[in-house]
Amino acid sequence: MTEITHNTTMMEKGDSLWDKAWYKFKHDNMGKTGAFIVFIYLIVALGVWFGFWGGTWSDTSDQLWQGPSMQNWFGTNVIGQDVFTRAIYSTKVAFEVGFIVALLSTALGAVLGAISGYFSGSWIDSVILWLMGVLDSIPFYLFVAAVAFALKDNPFAMHIAMISTFWTITSRVVRGEVIKLKGQEFVEAAHAIGVSQNKIIFKHIMPNTSHILLVQSTIAFVAAIKSEVILSFLGLGVKDGVSWGLMISESTQDVLAGHFNNFASSSAFLFILVIAFNMFSDSMQDALDPKKVG
Repeated sequence: MTEITHNTTMMEKGDSLWDKAWYKFKHDNMGKTGAFIVFIYLIVALGVWFGFWGGTWSDTSDQLWQGPSMQNWFGTNVIGQDVFTRAIYSTKVAFEVGFIVALLSTALGAVLGAISGYFSGSWIDSVILWLMGVLDSIPFYLFVAAVAFALKDNPFAMHIAMISTFWTITSRVVRGEVIKLKGQEFVEAAHAIGVSQNKIIFKHIMPNTSHILLVQSTIAFVAAIKSEVILSFLGLGVKDGVSWGLMISESTQDVLAGHFNNFASSSAFLFILVIAFNMFSDSMQDALDPKKVG
């Protein structure tokens, strides 16, 4: 009876890495809680994107610095704008920044990391490693300031700066994995039948790093959101619109006057999302670790 139960459990887990990872994730309550909270934030962001709510974030009124009420759930700011609506709209901004930076930085890091790992020890590898070393040696916020100045307040200056630095982390991880994979039998077989190097790298090796890329993209997503808040607070981030970082920046005068609605709401929205995404990311990292799902 025990053997039958054990076999059933193993069948439920599945044979592939993804099946085993999904089985483990389903039994991780912290990870599922984090994923559920992130999903709620995503629904909020999509609602703003499609115009269901948050569209009146810039509307002003004569109700200045009002406390929470049925009409204004989180109160109003110094010019009578609804704080809750601004916080809701900022969720869309956070997801836009997170998705763009995570997607492009992970893709760039995957490609350069795979090339560097496949040609490890060659001049190509040396150039990519040198580039990563140079970018890693530059203080991040100083680099963002330089990019923002060079692009003359381009609205995508912040995105470009983040992508230009975040890819190095993914690239190093992928490079190490590709160095291990290129010695596997399936790569040697591809060489033996005359498959081109480009196909070997992008068709045979890179798909086997997908579990790493998924985890790295979630890490980059959270890092991008936190960086946007800091940069917007410093005046180097979002220029046109509103974000949690801008709300915190605007709240400096509010706090001095004894009004904490702006600061508390933006900080709470940011804190909950970051904690939830970290829980989700940690759970995925544990689930997709080949050493732990075997």
